[in-house]
Amino acid sequence: MRRIVSVSIGSSKRDSKAAVNVCGEDFSVERIGTDGDMQKAISIIKELDGKVAAFGMGGIDLYLWGGNKRFILREAKQIARAPQLTPIVDGSGLKNTLERRAIETLAEEDPNMFKGKKVLLTCAVDRFGMAAALQKTGAEVLYGDLMFALGLPVPIYKLSVLEKVVAVLAPIVVQFPFRWLYPIGSKQEESPDRKKYEKYYNWADVIAGDYHQIRKYMPDDLTGKTIITNTITPKDVEFLRKRNVQELITTTPNLGGRSFGTNVMEGLLVALLNKPVSEITPEDYLRILDEIGFKPRREPLAAQAQ
Repeated sequence: MRRIVSVSIGSSKRDSKAAVNVCGEDFSVERIGTDGDMQKAISIIKELDGKVAAFGMGGIDLYLWGGNKRFILREAKQIARAPQLTPIVDGSGLKNTLERRAIETLAEEDPNMFKGKKVLLTCAVDRFGMAAALQKTGAEVLYGDLMFALGLPVPIYKLSVLEKVVAVLAPIVVQFPFRWLYPIGSKQEESPDRKKYEKYYNWADVIAGDYHQIRKYMPDDLTGKTIITNTITPKDVEFLRKRNVQELITTTPNLGGRSFGTNVMEGLLVALLNKPVSEITPEDYLRILDEIGFKPRREPLAAQAQ
């Protein structure tokens, strides 16, 4: 059995492990959280280097994207450089392919899901595939990058405007300590101010993006809302159900009772493709996704609560 390991700087309370058979091969897929300790993450990766099929880099992105430009996060480079033998990925390959395709599939299956609806995407710079796909659905999209990453109450309603903002700010932002931009460790379990962006949650019909960013400012009542995200545990499902979420959609499949992050799933695909990461193309990912038949997981929550 080949082993895929996501080493995450997120909370260890979310650790999980599952066995899965994909394309006739057996894999052990697991997540190991380090509670915000980047040096511990690096140590685990070095210890397992050469002993596992692929690493996922969890809880942190290697790149921020603005249009066709990518900007490398300073702290993420330390983790990405840790393994010498085993390939490591941060999920960006799947965010450009699987998440893009997930939105396109949902729009094809149900044209009314997005057309004429309002969508809050918490952060587009780490979900550029999803952002580009949403723009084509006929939805009105609010890009919350400045709000959810930098804490600035400035909504952006055009992707072209966001790209210009990113071009100016990203070279500076990527030098910041990552904890300034994203909740890590125990911070992932906190909700500092549920009123801060409540009006934007209320405005939206669909709320999409990273689960921890969505949860961070989530108000108590989300009646009738659809959440599109991933990295969901059974505990998270109950959390969303209690807030009256209508439907949960994850862009990655349910494995062993939870939806793993894109970094884990990309690690799985890298192992299946058996090619150097630098040589893998979006077409490679799409081809193998077709072979596997990955589709968005859809789970009605309000109906189950009745």
